[in-house]
Formats: sequence, structure tokens, C-alpha cells
Amino acid sequence: MEDKPGMGKTTLSQALARVFGLDYSRIQFTSDLLPADILGVTIYDQSTGLFSLHKGPVFSNLILADEINRTTPKTQSALLEAMEEG
Repeated sequence: MEDKPGMGKTTLSQALARVFGLDYSRIQFTSDLLPADILGVTIYDQSTGLFSLHKGPVFSNLILADEINRTTPKTQSALLEAMEEG
């Protein structure tokens, strides 16, 4: 969806997610956003000796990507690659 600021795009996307029972995430793209902020990270837990995945917002069913043109090409590419892989 594209429209002027303040037209209710965020509210509409939240309402759609709620109506359909979907997980919802909003990503505010900024110049300092990294691909790991979108995709998530794997963290090593020394007490168990295992790696655990801390999922990023891209693992939601419905994602609002706000102002995607403000971020770096590398971060944009990470989002597009995740969308391609489903």
C-alpha cells in the first residue's frame, strides 16, 4: 500500500492481521538498520552449549515495511531475499 502520511496504513494493516488471526510486525527502516535486525540472530548459550535462534520480524505472517527506501541496499536486499524464499 502506498499513500500519503497519516492516512491509516498502519492501522489498516494491524486490523487486517487481527481479523485474519495473523502474526503482525512493523519494521521501521532507518539508515542504521542491519539485516540481522530484520532476519534475527543465532545466539550461543554457554550454560546449555546450544545455539538458539531469536527470530526477527520477518518471521511474522503480515509485515509492514515502513520507509524501505531510507535503509541501505544490503538491508533492502536481505528483506527481498527473505520474501523470495518464503
